Amino acid sequence: MDVLKAIEERRSIREYTGKVPSEETIRSIIEAGRLAPSAGNRQPCRFVVVWDRDKILKIAKASMKFLSKAGVVIVATADPKLDPKWYPVDTGIAVEHMVLAAQSLGLGTCWIGAFNEEEIKKTLEIPQEVTVVAMLGIGYPKQTPSPTSRKKLGELFFRDRWNNSYS
Repeated sequence: MDVLKAIEERRSIREYTGKVPSEETIRSIIEAGRLAPSAGNRQPCRFVVVWDRDKILKIAKASMKFLSKAGVVIVATADPKLDPKWYPVDTGIAVEHMVLAAQSLGLGTCWIGAFNEEEIKKTLEIPQEVTVVAMLGIGYPKQTPSPTSRKKLGELFFRDRWNNSYS
């Protein structure tokens, strides 16, 4: 799938079939995350790819219940000491690379930013000094939601100066 088509068709998927993606498919997705750029090439992100159903259920309980039906959950972390200023941006870039890779392979994803970090760390044995930045539910969509409304280009982008609508 063309990257622009993947961007256009991507939706946050909160209902999964329960079918687990293949190891090969997930490897392709995490490879996209590995290849993401980072400030100064510091690569501060680390990811826990969770296949274990019991752990996925614990993660769902500590965050969003719908994750219980995800085939895999990727927990995106970073050590702030490696890059205190840019680790959130670097992690976001890597996660979005994985989102688009998953979309191109026919899987659905949902970014998760609301979670009990201590419970996630405990479940996955993540060291205290490491920050859980986000999580990504991945699975086969039960259905594809309709597109959400988006603001017009000129409302979001300006040409050469502030408030000069890019149209």
